[in-house]
Amino acid sequence: WQAMVIAMMTPTVLPRISAFARHTAQAGGTPSSPRGAAAFASGYFVVWLGYSVAAAALQMTLQGLDLLADHRTVMPLAGVLLVAAGLSQFLPLKRACLSHCRNPLTYFLARWKNGPTGGFRLGLTHGAYCLGCCWLVMLSGFGVGLMNLAWMALLTDVLCLEQVAPGGERIGQAAGLGMAAWGLALLLT
Repeated sequence: WQAMVIAMMTPTVLPRISAFARHTAQAGGTPSSPRGAAAFASGYFVVWLGYSVAAAALQMTLQGLDLLADHRTVMPLAGVLLVAAGLSQFLPLKRACLSHCRNPLTYFLARWKNGPTGGFRLGLTHGAYCLGCCWLVMLSGFGVGLMNLAWMALLTDVLCLEQVAPGGERIGQAAGLGMAAWGLALLLT
């Protein structure tokens, strides 16, 4: 789970790490010292490590109950997860978190603290917003196939586009409609 999360979330956080490093240099930090940016990235990935541990525990529980081995239970589980992930794209929590992820600089500047500790705290906070955007969409892997590289690549593209592209929220919502429709189709078959 951690490898999957790193592979999927790194493209979305790299621009934020770079922006944080630039602002650290402008705030009196040393541009050649990567400590602040590394602390920021560490805080971000600690949040996702916690998510990875929870998702792995969920996977082990579902496997222990043989819910991932039987086609009769996998298809309804897949349907429910895809519908939930799709509908989550329209929730106020998603909009609030995505708003932060699309423009974290205001938050950074309002809560700026120099040094690695400040960077780590900002990374934790940004990671929490990112998790609020993506946690249920990433759980859709249970429905599509854990470690399905094509699904991971598609989700990575959607997550990146909704954060950086003009009209990114609509891209995420269109993907959400697709996931919900696919989930409904699985539930009805």
